[in-house]
Amino acid sequence: MNEQHIVTGFDRDLEAIQAQVMKMGGLVEAAILDASKSLKNQDEELAEQVRSADKQIDELELLINDECATVLALRAPTAVDLRVVLSVMKIAGNLERIGDYAKNMAKRTTVLVHMTPVDGARGALRRMAREVQLMLNDVLDAYIQRDAELAQNVLERDKEIDQMYNALFREFLTFMMEDPRHISPCMHLHFIAKNTERMGDHVTSIAEQVIYLVTGEFPDEARPKATKYEVD
Repeated sequence: MNEQHIVTGFDRDLEAIQAQVMKMGGLVEAAILDASKSLKNQDEELAEQVRSADKQIDELELLINDECATVLALRAPTAVDLRVVLSVMKIAGNLERIGDYAKNMAKRTTVLVHMTPVDGARGALRRMAREVQLMLNDVLDAYIQRDAELAQNVLERDKEIDQMYNALFREFLTFMMEDPRHISPCMHLHFIAKNTERMGDHVTSIAEQVIYLVTGEFPDEARPKATKYEVD
């Protein structure tokens, strides 16, 4: 009877934690979309909302970590249950980093509003961010459904994000060489593109956690990556 009570208590605790993870994921998805929308539309007010909302994402990560620590201390989960708790903590950490990158996009938007516009760049960055958001949506579904196949699909789609980043990198270089007035805005735009690409990396890290959670093993092969152009 007591053992059943412990198991039921663990399940109840885990459900509450997973609900917080999904809430956090929804906020991060909104941050990505709103930050990219504020960039495209040069909407400083929306950019400020993204920056302010990041505090709630940070608070949720702390709450999730505290609740996981409590579960570890009180329930002493073993084997599969322990794997679930540790995966949750890592997923929350990745979500928090994605939120930080969205906040950074919003910060740079408030600067770019006052700079020389770069034709087509804002729209391209929004499309890239939208792809990352769709990947995040799918990987959260994979987590809830314990769907390793869907998580693997997300891993494979990261290469598309890398390709979009590479194309933008080359485009920004061309703009800067053609017109010195584009140097400053293109540097900001490049950092936004790079941060968006890093969002994709964190989404794939969540996908790897889902695969580990379902199978007990991380993917054997390194996830597919396109060659990335970097600047020091």
